[in-house]
Amino acid sequence: MAEAPVLEQDPHLPLSVEADASPFALLQGEARTVGRPGTVVAVEAAGRTEPLRQPFAEAGEARVLTAGSAAGLRVLRATAALVLAMAVREEFPDALPAGSGLTEDGFHVDFADLAPVTPEVLKRLDKRMRRITRRRLPIDALRLASAEEAAGAADGNRFLREIAEEAFGQDEPGQDAPGAFRQSVGPQGAEPLWTGIGTEVTAPDTGYLTAFELESSSAVYWRGDEANESLQRIKGTAWADEEALARHRAFLEEAARRDHRRLGSEMELFTFADEIGPGLPILLPNGAAIRDEMQRYSLDKHRRSGYTLINTPFIAKEELFLRSGHLPYYADGMFPGMAVDGSEYYLKAMNCPMHAVVFKNRGRSYKELPLRLFEFGSVHRYERSGTLHGLTRVRNMTQDDAHIFCTQEQIQEELKTVLAFVLDLLRDFGLRDFYLELSTRDDSDKFIGSEEDWANATAALVAAADSTGLELVPDPGGAAFYGPKISVQVRDSLGRNWQMSTIQLDFQTPARFELSYQAADGSRVRPVMIHRALFGSLERFLGVLIEHYGGQFPAWMAPVHVAGVPVRADAEAGHTQYLADFLDGLRDAGVRSQLDASSDRLPKKILNAQRLRAPFVVVAGDRDVAAGTASLRFRDGSQESDVPLAEIADRILATIASRETDSPTAVVRPSSDG
Repeated sequence: MAEAPVLEQDPHLPLSVEADASPFALLQGEARTVGRPGTVVAVEAAGRTEPLRQPFAEAGEARVLTAGSAAGLRVLRATAALVLAMAVREEFPDALPAGSGLTEDGFHVDFADLAPVTPEVLKRLDKRMRRITRRRLPIDALRLASAEEAAGAADGNRFLREIAEEAFGQDEPGQDAPGAFRQSVGPQGAEPLWTGIGTEVTAPDTGYLTAFELESSSAVYWRGDEANESLQRIKGTAWADEEALARHRAFLEEAARRDHRRLGSEMELFTFADEIGPGLPILLPNGAAIRDEMQRYSLDKHRRSGYTLINTPFIAKEELFLRSGHLPYYADGMFPGMAVDGSEYYLKAMNCPMHAVVFKNRGRSYKELPLRLFEFGSVHRYERSGTLHGLTRVRNMTQDDAHIFCTQEQIQEELKTVLAFVLDLLRDFGLRDFYLELSTRDDSDKFIGSEEDWANATAALVAAADSTGLELVPDPGGAAFYGPKISVQVRDSLGRNWQMSTIQLDFQTPARFELSYQAADGSRVRPVMIHRALFGSLERFLGVLIEHYGGQFPAWMAPVHVAGVPVRADAEAGHTQYLADFLDGLRDAGVRSQLDASSDRLPKKILNAQRLRAPFVVVAGDRDVAAGTASLRFRDGSQESDVPLAEIADRILATIASRETDSPTAVVRPSSDG
């Protein structure tokens, strides 16, 4: 069997290649070391990744792709998807592959005609995959030249045929496929054990796959459409070596410990109830305390920055949402209407139409602009049940929503001010790793307004983004139907990206609602509308913060600031009353406290306090009652004994008042970007 050697030269240096030459022939030298980041898994020629067994189409330069690089990891994960498809067909001959895909950390393969995959089945498939990799079966991947070839290679599999047609473009069947290969697996010179179509480059043989793991399975719909056939999706991960896979496992374990759904239950922050419905969260007292802290702090900052607080209904007539464009362009995300008093009413999915009505409530002068309207607005959106996820994907949410009405001349300065305000407030909550995403329109018919308005709005957003010095990543076609937007993307302590604040420039809503203000010369002028949600939604932001901090919120945000733990609970000892009096005094000063008056033993009480993640735990026994002291325990397990109560109170109050938000220690996430 031909070997793919490890290059002796720098892998980043280009290689000179001849037409029709094989990468195997080019890469001469020492034998490869499979299962190492430096293993050569593919090459890049003419701007695209090519399999090692694919002859070069033309002379020029090529670069090798190693297993540890971002492109190399894609090759390994595509190989893992192919091996998984083979394993499933060997275990379940009637199962029909329905496409595969790559994720940030792994891969998935979909199957039709496959029963729900249990953990036991996953283990069987994992063992089957390892048998296939140990055989080091050659993988021949031939780049297909036409849609007709792809249709033939699909061998009657309608799912793969549709994928192949999409890869080529149905209107141009003769063009080069951007990524469609006929894949054959099996010993050289023998009948293939597997044939199919793939859209990603794979390694030369199954033995390159040395560090992988199957992780989960779930039901999905073909093309994500509930009207289509239900499929079984199996997910897994693959890495260059076992060391990287071990780091990935450790990361997943830490992420599971921080899962906001688990911590939400353990810390009694929120819950869901069947009687109320899926996606409709209930904030319990501890969760409501954090939300209240978020709202009060945010409201104070908004008032100091010239925003005016308003409040609008969560239901309105159909006419409002027809006029705003939400029913024509966003109906799938709204709950069905309801007939009331001869009119059709809808739960609002956005606050912006009502803010436009507030602006129009009376005549406006240029002297009032910019007018910054702000509310904590409750909105309802119809999210499909399969997409709901704790607090981060819900059907009822509260947005810290603002809409700024300004003149054309004020746009640039207002956008810069808004973006600076957004970033500062996010930093106040301990989030400091940002980049920006610019969402613009594409050529589809889902957008409204003139191209000139869109060009001007986009240019203004780009200039505002440049003022921050942050990276700006393009997102073509991702804009709202009425205008482009900037999204603030945040990396949490686990290295994951979350879309937080959005800033949208809108020329359309003021026109649709016929908004105007009186200019200095007495004429009526149309204002420009800036949409801005800072947290996105309070619920989602809370979910992100829970995982960012692992439940260990900075003192000022903690649901319980201080937990009181008497050594003994009997009345004769007086420990409970002693701490109750102390905590009452703190409560009067605004400190959230909780007293454990149970009859549990002291170690159990300490454990209960740790589950609350309270930044301070005050423990009192006989000697403390006599001396007016207590022991002060901290979340890191350290403790100070015989501390006077007055000193403890001063330290707690000073820590809360400081609003310190040092970011938690970052968890090193295995890199998939080379």
